[in-house]
Amino acid sequence: MKLVEKKIYLASKSPRRRELLRQIGVDFELLLLRNDGPRGPDVSENVHAGEEPLAYVGRVAQEKADFAWDMIQRRRLILRPILAADTTVTIDGDILGKPANVREATDMLHKLSGRTHQVLTSVAVHSQDFSGHITQVSDVRFGKLTEAEIKTYCATTEPYDKAGGYGIQGLAALFVEHIQGSHSGIMGLPLYETAQLLRQAGLKLP
Repeated sequence: MKLVEKKIYLASKSPRRRELLRQIGVDFELLLLRNDGPRGPDVSENVHAGEEPLAYVGRVAQEKADFAWDMIQRRRLILRPILAADTTVTIDGDILGKPANVREATDMLHKLSGRTHQVLTSVAVHSQDFSGHITQVSDVRFGKLTEAEIKTYCATTEPYDKAGGYGIQGLAALFVEHIQGSHSGIMGLPLYETAQLLRQAGLKLP
């Protein structure tokens, strides 16, 4: 695909993904998918019965990219690569989504306290001549958290729009004893893998 502009569509509401794309010099236009409303979300993030975390995160990212690609064609927008992503946290085979309330956030942090969990971020890119995805997996170990630390953290706004109930780029950095993998992947967009996909889709990067 010969691109008219060195620009992509970002199908994500995450401010962290916007920051990370800017960090590597990628110009983008937001193409936001609906999360709720009378007709429901454009792409459901519900886990299928028996679905493993790796399969789940890859499927959701690809479905977001595919839906967004169909959307730009229906709206007759300029054809640019679409980038979508999904992040999930898993421990003991369980998928930890975004906590809906203080109780769920507290339960998640208790589960992660003093243990190692995995953060999976899948990136999907769809363009006229390319469709692909990569999933990056990082290990994150939390130190032992006190009740006071958990209560104080859950009283902030941080846990409630993030898988696993925490953001490593915020106050929860205080909880992290060790990581093995991609710091940007834990934030929600692994930059090395993202750059690989965008190059394959025809975008010129440094």
